[in-house]
Amino acid sequence: MGGQALDALAKVCRDVRPGEPAEGVLGVVPGVVAAPASVAEAAEVMRVAAEEGLAVVPRGAETRLDWGTPPRRCDLLLDTARLDRVVEHAAGDLVVTAEAGLGMDRLAEVLASRGQRLALDTPLPGSTVGGTIATAAAGPLRLLYGTPRDLVIGLTVVRADGRVARSGGKVVKNVAGYDLGRLFSGSYGTLGLIVEATFRLHPVPAARAFLTRAVPDADRAHEAVQAVLHSPAAPSAVECVTTAGNDEDGAGEAGGIVVGVLLEGVPEGVDARTGQIRALLGEDTAVAPDPPQWWGAYPDGTTLIDVTAPPSALTGLLAAVGAAGPGAALSWSAAGRGHVGLPGETAPGEVARTLGRLRGLPDGPRRCAAVVRYAPEAVRAEVDPWGPVPALSLMRGVKDQFDPDHRMSPGRFVGGL
Repeated sequence: MGGQALDALAKVCRDVRPGEPAEGVLGVVPGVVAAPASVAEAAEVMRVAAEEGLAVVPRGAETRLDWGTPPRRCDLLLDTARLDRVVEHAAGDLVVTAEAGLGMDRLAEVLASRGQRLALDTPLPGSTVGGTIATAAAGPLRLLYGTPRDLVIGLTVVRADGRVARSGGKVVKNVAGYDLGRLFSGSYGTLGLIVEATFRLHPVPAARAFLTRAVPDADRAHEAVQAVLHSPAAPSAVECVTTAGNDEDGAGEAGGIVVGVLLEGVPEGVDARTGQIRALLGEDTAVAPDPPQWWGAYPDGTTLIDVTAPPSALTGLLAAVGAAGPGAALSWSAAGRGHVGLPGETAPGEVARTLGRLRGLPDGPRRCAAVVRYAPEAVRAEVDPWGPVPALSLMRGVKDQFDPDHRMSPGRFVGGL
């Protein structure tokens, strides 16, 4: 990228500098890094990028920057680190507006001071508001509360041409622009730059209990999950993991299967429902007020596969993970999403076979989806990271509308979008 573009960006943003090799996005080194400190400054940066024809890749805290596929170009790495304010916390309305670069852990601290929370898990410490929305990241709490697309009620974005677009509002019942929030959730920076988000909140529960029980095999895990889901205990989350673990975490022996249940509410209700779950899973079910170490975390491994698999597919999912060999691990939520981790010694061919098994699992009349989030370069070169995408033509149409020159994170998403 020429010095003319660098000079043009420096005129509208105070924090502009050449990119460095260590800042490469999956090996693609950015020409320039810009860190705007306001929505207006971000819009000016995007306007100049459009005039100069620059390919733009947004960056938050880099917790998921290695997800997806390498960009075809990265002329401008747009860092949101300085967009880190809580714009407004309307505690009486259970609503908060925050800038995209704010860390989810910092947002949680602000909300907790008023007895409230954003009911989204943060599997990766340091994740930002914008990155969480852009990757549609969620964990076990999705069973009761949903994902970012369900909790975002307002969104401010900067389009590829530098125009600022807003949708929704700070009142929960205002659903104007809800589709825009859904579009940008999981868009991986390919439609525009997320700069602010408004979320609906929930009160921090007065009490909670984490129940964990090691089970001997996939069939018992399936039976336990089904029993909990069909019980009157109304869990906030149900997890199933395979883990090396330890007895303190209730994981039993290495390679075992553990079912975890989260109950929330008033103390008396949680106590009563804990008794109901222990009656289902066994009286030796471990109960603790705090989550086990593995709760909501991604499994270890150099390859991470995101799997959409409903409770009815759990037995087959566990079998597919077992067939992947030693070191393969699973973390799955009863909301129908999970992750498979494969160790570094897993050959590309075995990764491909594991993907085939996962994508062959039934999900009602369809098949389960399995997407490679990150993997070594040798694996990425040998496998189809995305698998079948029935809505690809529709997604291309949306991309053409929001980013007609295909400059936003080009090639980072499915189908080369």
